[in-house]
Amino acid sequence: MTSQDDQATTTASSSADAAPSAPRMIIGDGQSGPQQMAWIPGGDFLMGSDHQLAHPNEQPTHKVRVHGFWMDRTHVTNAQFAEFIKATGYVTTAEQRQRWEDLAVQLPPGTPPLPEEALVPGAMVFVGTEAPVDLRDVNQWWRFVPGADWRHPQGPQSSIEGKDNHPVVQVSYEDALAYAKWAGKRLPTEAEWEFAARGGLNQATYAWGDEFKPDGKSMTEIWDSEQKGRFPVVSPQAGGAVGTVRVGTFPPNGYGLVDMTGNAWQWTADNYRSDYFELQAKAHPDQVIVDPTGPDDSWDPLDSGAVPAAPRRTIRGGSFLCNVEYCLSYRPSARRGNDPMNAMSHVGFRLVEDAPPPARSIALADAGQRR
Repeated sequence: MTSQDDQATTTASSSADAAPSAPRMIIGDGQSGPQQMAWIPGGDFLMGSDHQLAHPNEQPTHKVRVHGFWMDRTHVTNAQFAEFIKATGYVTTAEQRQRWEDLAVQLPPGTPPLPEEALVPGAMVFVGTEAPVDLRDVNQWWRFVPGADWRHPQGPQSSIEGKDNHPVVQVSYEDALAYAKWAGKRLPTEAEWEFAARGGLNQATYAWGDEFKPDGKSMTEIWDSEQKGRFPVVSPQAGGAVGTVRVGTFPPNGYGLVDMTGNAWQWTADNYRSDYFELQAKAHPDQVIVDPTGPDDSWDPLDSGAVPAAPRRTIRGGSFLCNVEYCLSYRPSARRGNDPMNAMSHVGFRLVEDAPPPARSIALADAGQRR
């Protein structure tokens, strides 16, 4: 158990002037705000969800205030990450030999070390199954694949050729931090991420509203069973392999952000505790928690593959693998923990920047003007 008192300041109640204005898009052009970043005005909101679709780790709702910031309109793309690699020569986690000390902290004490020949470069890849399976065991559709990395997301025979504008995946939390340092930005806190993902909508089920497919239109890239068949089957008869789509395939939310849910999970700065929202609500009843930065430790008793207190960072937004039968994580309140050294074929990131707010002279653009 960890105290949250050092993690955020509080105020006695919400104030009217802290509430965000009606969502409008302000997109930086390099002069009036950072290039291709959306201004997130900040304000008070109910973090989490008490909706019937919400998982226990999203409950209860609690009052949070965040201050304004700029956020990347899209995930960091393959092309952008390639620029970083070219400029710095950085070698990602997946491209390095695994270190037993990184693996050991995730495993029960006394677990025998892996032999040296098994500690090879690689990453976790969604491989699917040939037939329907019990969804309680994720090891049936995930596999560590030697040679998988950001250039080869599904393994050494795969490629990102022609996918410059897809989210970069197979990047660890450490990789995201390295890119952020180079770019002069940072990862968003979990509270900042959720506020931005909601796009000015108060407790809406999805980033675009309460209807999953308004007017029958898909609004995010997930595993749509009507098109791809039953999760996690990837046989040709069931729709074949799945993966990311280009950023901006679907309409932006109220702040001009695209793919805040679906396509690829996104790293945030916070440690992950499955009970964090409960702790926050109990520690600060009827108070507004200002700019929370997450717990000072990790706790995830539901992850059967690791010890509960193993290091975890929060990922948000869901991915192309989310579906109604399994995870339902294509919602702004959905959250999950992930090993910070674990690169996966459905996890990417986007960044924020603490640049000055837009000048009053900048015209507020509506959704049809700056897409």
